[in-house]
Amino acid sequence: MKTFIVFGVLSLLIIIISWRTVFNVKTHGFYRFFAWECMAWLFAVNYHFWFVNPFSINQIISWILLLYSAYLAIAGILLIKRIGQPSHERDEKNLFGFEKTTELIDSGVFKHTRHPLYASLIFLTWAIFLKNPTLVLSVISLISTILLYYTSRYDEKECINYFGDKYSDYMKHTKMFIPFIF
Repeated sequence: MKTFIVFGVLSLLIIIISWRTVFNVKTHGFYRFFAWECMAWLFAVNYHFWFVNPFSINQIISWILLLYSAYLAIAGILLIKRIGQPSHERDEKNLFGFEKTTELIDSGVFKHTRHPLYASLIFLTWAIFLKNPTLVLSVISLISTILLYYTSRYDEKECINYFGDKYSDYMKHTKMFIPFIF
């Protein structure tokens, strides 16, 4: 019962945050909403395993992924605010305020990774999964990862529409999620 309550509360928050994009399949927010829902379910199922067997290999890898996820998220958001120069003058209603960047960011965590915030969510997904891995949760984690991949692809279309060739050139020499690999 606690699992459903935790999931319900998280889902309510996700709906409140995502209401503008949840019905628009042609935006990155649509896919992100469902990825967040998968992550909410993972957390609701695994939150009580967070500190069980703290020195097991699963827990150690999980904590490494959690720390890396936090680093990517914090570094990415700081660069967006500092260099990206978000502006409310951009009229895209499907974007959060901090996403309305007016400058392309190609330094810091963005130098080798086009989507550090979505990479952060992918690493977070698998970190939560590793707290108590099961076959069903591995499928949910895989679905979340696929949804975040589609989120990134739609985000790239939006970036190409706004930044044009500059973003297309950036895509040619920067990996999506993992520097030098993918």
